[in-house]
Amino acid sequence: MTTPTALLPSQAAARLDAYVVIDVRTPGEYATGHLPGAHNIPLDHLHTALPALKAAAARGELLMVCASGNRSATACTELAAADIPAGTLTGGTTAWAGEGHPLHHPEGARAVWPMERQVRLAAGSLVVLGLAAGTRWRPARWLSAAVGTGLVFSAATNTCGMAAVLAKLPHNQPRTTDLDATLHALQH
Repeated sequence: MTTPTALLPSQAAARLDAYVVIDVRTPGEYATGHLPGAHNIPLDHLHTALPALKAAAARGELLMVCASGNRSATACTELAAADIPAGTLTGGTTAWAGEGHPLHHPEGARAVWPMERQVRLAAGSLVVLGLAAGTRWRPARWLSAAVGTGLVFSAATNTCGMAAVLAKLPHNQPRTTDLDATLHALQH
């Protein structure tokens, strides 16, 4: 099993042409801006892409990227279990852009909120709904308590069940033709 390498944005920018960059965010997030030359393979489709990623790793170093570095670190762990070496971008595209490095914005791509913002909207809405409904039916307050408990668990475990559910929404899913084209490009 290989050990993932964590790269700072300045380190990755200095050698960006040497990497095969894989963005593991949802297609909607990817469309809002990604590293130049990055390929989009959402984290929940990574297992399908293992053969293509193994082929790509044979031609150059893999650099896994997400918004903050959490999902890309998870991707590196999954790849390491398959003996595919990969590095992760520390701080993700947020740190990359924060240091002034360019993001590529595809023409005609519609902006989708980053997953963290989608989670905040969903969690906040459910809390407000639970409190509002609780004024008429007291047990509805348990919805707010459940969401709060889920947020604490999410922070403690550095996972997010709500993000996993939201990633299944149509605007966060890749079109099959896009994913197939990406996998084909990585294998050749």
